[in-house]
Amino acid sequence: MFRQTVAVLAVLIAGALPIAAHAAPAQPPIFGAYYPGGSAERYPVSSIPAERLTHLFYAFSTIEDGRCTVGAEAPKNFAALAELKKAHPHLRTLISIGGWGAGGFSDAALTEASRKRLVDSCMALFFDRHAGSFDGVDIDWEFPVSGGPKELAHRPQDRANLTKLAQAFRAALDARGRKAGQPMLLTAALAAGRLQTDGPYDPAASYDLPALARVFDFINLMSYDMGTGFSAVSTFNAPLHEVSADPLAPELRRWNNVAGAVQYYREHGVPADKLVLGVPFYGRGFKVTGDAADGLYQAYSAPADAGDWRVIKARFLDQPGWTKHWQPQAQSPWLYNPEQKIFISYEDPRSIGLRAQFAREQGLAGVFMWELTGDDEQASLLNAMLGPWQKARIGD
Repeated sequence: MFRQTVAVLAVLIAGALPIAAHAAPAQPPIFGAYYPGGSAERYPVSSIPAERLTHLFYAFSTIEDGRCTVGAEAPKNFAALAELKKAHPHLRTLISIGGWGAGGFSDAALTEASRKRLVDSCMALFFDRHAGSFDGVDIDWEFPVSGGPKELAHRPQDRANLTKLAQAFRAALDARGRKAGQPMLLTAALAAGRLQTDGPYDPAASYDLPALARVFDFINLMSYDMGTGFSAVSTFNAPLHEVSADPLAPELRRWNNVAGAVQYYREHGVPADKLVLGVPFYGRGFKVTGDAADGLYQAYSAPADAGDWRVIKARFLDQPGWTKHWQPQAQSPWLYNPEQKIFISYEDPRSIGLRAQFAREQGLAGVFMWELTGDDEQASLLNAMLGPWQKARIGD
């Protein structure tokens, strides 16, 4: 149930070309961006290309003592967000709560009283104290039950309690929206990668997906982090399709790719038009110990720092010693330096465009990225992310 109307973008998809095997979404596409507040000094809020986005997710608020809290830089950023929204009234902004390594969720979601405490604190902080900055809440609990950092509290009850917490936020946001005369949004970022801290991982063990699909306006599918420091070999961060040569066990490999993740969520009760596909603006690196000339699917001693797209483009791409490769099933590039034995999985404009096209062809609600400030000065990846919808309009 999308509560937003993005009139300025409606013309973009009016009369769009039909997409293969699926009906086109009735709503304008979602073009989402996560924006980390800690990047504001390098990439100020005023630089956000709001005219090209429909939804902006401010990362992050965290939970302390059962209540929402933010960093010292947040009030200034929130004021800038309010100004950005005035200049671009179509833009819907959400405060994202959580993120990798953020604790407090399991305790805060445990009881009706603790859930009320968290929700009330968030509503007061983001919609009273900083009124005008946000249109909703994005829940980024990584991860209920298992899969996240081992030092964080987690419980078997987390799966059901996340649904209850979402319902509590939904009720509070709906009440606030009725009073303000403007519907408010509730979304979530949910995981897709099949290897996490405890080993093999199944999203359905953390999330009651059919129930959450009914509560959230849409779900940001984190269709990346499929090749990380939890992987056994150097591999792809976000392969588009299953790669037969991938040594991952077949029952995991089937789902550990973008197309497999979408299929899994749909088979588990999330409609296509509730899914927004995530694309990574960053890479993953591995210090390879194997002998393969291209570095792919090799044992490694440790992760290597790859950085985001702007860093990869400046430091590695087309630099001496680095060779670029392309995998046709993964529809992904990678770089390998055989002298340094460093493997880097990343996405470029070509691969981002292919993932965005996949989202459109599958009738998904749209596409988002983690994260906006990782792009280059030419906005190469953002251009690629939006391209399939723009091309559809031009070709009409």
